Amino acid sequence: MAHRFVAATYNCNSIRSRLPLVLRWLEAHRPDVLCLQETKVPDPEFPADAFREAGYHVVFRGQKGGAGVAIASLEEPKDISFGLDDGGPPDETRLIRIAVQGIPIVNTYVPQGRSPDHEMFRYKLQWLGRLRDYFDRHFSPDEPLLWCGDFNVAPEEIDVHNPVRLKNHVDFHPEARAALERIREWGFVDVFRKHHPNEPGQYTFWDYRVPKALERNLGWRVDHIWATRPLAEKSVDAWIDREARRMEKPSDHTFLIAEFEL
Repeated sequence: MAHRFVAATYNCNSIRSRLPLVLRWLEAHRPDVLCLQETKVPDPEFPADAFREAGYHVVFRGQKGGAGVAIASLEEPKDISFGLDDGGPPDETRLIRIAVQGIPIVNTYVPQGRSPDHEMFRYKLQWLGRLRDYFDRHFSPDEPLLWCGDFNVAPEEIDVHNPVRLKNHVDFHPEARAALERIREWGFVDVFRKHHPNEPGQYTFWDYRVPKALERNLGWRVDHIWATRPLAEKSVDAWIDREARRMEKPSDHTFLIAEFEL
């Protein structure tokens, strides 16, 4: 008998600062899985007990002041691992992998890149290439797989508020978009775009530094939930919770949710 499976992703921009908001959101929506990025907290200080009291298992890997990933799940997670495993920098605070209900879930916080002429942008492109190889080593596009997170790339022109002005930004740069497209071609479907194929103005991030960015909808769609085709075919809805961006002490990102009938 089919049942509903709900996955969500959220760049919380400090889990300690955003904990009350996240807990309220979990209570209201009760997703099966919530992937978190930019938790910005070393593991001994992660508020794991608060998630457990809310009825969630939680696995995490973080550091002080930057990066950090976590996954909260109603079901106890299996097959837990951290980081890239190709012999390069593992970046365990940027990738976490679990399985729940038999579905492998990979949560990533892709490097941002700083500026096109910065070495971190080269690292970002390399990282995306390494991630493509990671999927190839561990998974098959013919089997269910969910990839969630802050990809730090807006794939299409409709995913940014001003594609002409922003064309060389590290999160919309042609090289970054091409690197992400190579991963999509491996066998992923952008689940949000499956349900909202041609809708502009659908964003998950509004920069704090831009005056009234949310009110003016000067945003970016850089947070994503992608699935291999066998799983994407079972997706029945996907949506962005813009109201959470209006809550007290919000992140500069908001929640993206995808629903599946398994």
